[in-house]
Amino acid sequence: MNIQSNAMTESSIPSQGTPAAMSAAQAMYWSIRRELWENRSIYLGPLVVAGVALFGFCLSSFVGIWEEPLRLNPGHIQTPFDMAAGLMMLTGIVVSVFYCLDALYGERRDRSILFWKSLPVSDLKTVLSKAAIPFVLLPLIGFALSVATQLILLLWSTAVLMGSGMSPAPLWAELRLLEMPVTLVYGIGAFALWHAPMYGWLLMVSAWAKRTPILWAVLPIVAISVVERVTFQTSYFGSLMMYRFMGAMTAAFNVKAPAKGHYEIIDRFDQLNPLKFLGTSGVWLGLLLAAAFLAAAVRLRRYREPIG
Repeated sequence: MNIQSNAMTESSIPSQGTPAAMSAAQAMYWSIRRELWENRSIYLGPLVVAGVALFGFCLSSFVGIWEEPLRLNPGHIQTPFDMAAGLMMLTGIVVSVFYCLDALYGERRDRSILFWKSLPVSDLKTVLSKAAIPFVLLPLIGFALSVATQLILLLWSTAVLMGSGMSPAPLWAELRLLEMPVTLVYGIGAFALWHAPMYGWLLMVSAWAKRTPILWAVLPIVAISVVERVTFQTSYFGSLMMYRFMGAMTAAFNVKAPAKGHYEIIDRFDQLNPLKFLGTSGVWLGLLLAAAFLAAAVRLRRYREPIG
């Protein structure tokens, strides 16, 4: 009896000298949770923009700005819904840029890097968890908020039409309710992949810079563009940077380059071209460049000390 109880006790109680090892998935999960705890702007920024957009639309429906779309004009009925989705995508890109600039620089500035390096989480996992914010988490937040915003717009438009004595049935029939979320998630994913080298570059600069990382991120690009322009009277590098920022539209969709400064609205299945996008060399070269930037960020974080 004593032998059995002792065996059960020894097998059920873990050794106190060796703490339970955390799996790689758990470490990554808690590292991402840490980013959300420390950077509330990741979700608060898009939430605020979505709230302002909804307030503006609801207010404009009273003063008559959206009177034509709400009166079921086929050429404009989709406009507020597409504007809401585009606004959330743009907000996600802006938040991603500022997050990446401060992600590795901020922990050195406030000296919290000393604490985080004392934990059993490698520099690789730390950098990858930070990269997951612009690559994965912010696109997911943008998609969820876009769908929620469009749904609220649809319900509000229905209420306004019914309050005006009009039937909302044509509104529901005119909107592409099945195509809208598919084109949205495809577009958000395409832009995340296309902008991967930009986010990788910003994370690398954030790990390297001792002051004003935004300056060090922009200055080399401006300097190269100016030197090329003065020396060779060309602007290939500037055009390449512009293509990297805006080229996802022509690479991922069946659209033409804008003639008057804006692209056509994306809301149909026939505008999507994933085979063309995945067959574009710029996608894979960009991903390779992003991987190189992230590898450099991991190495820089390993040897960088707190600032000041």
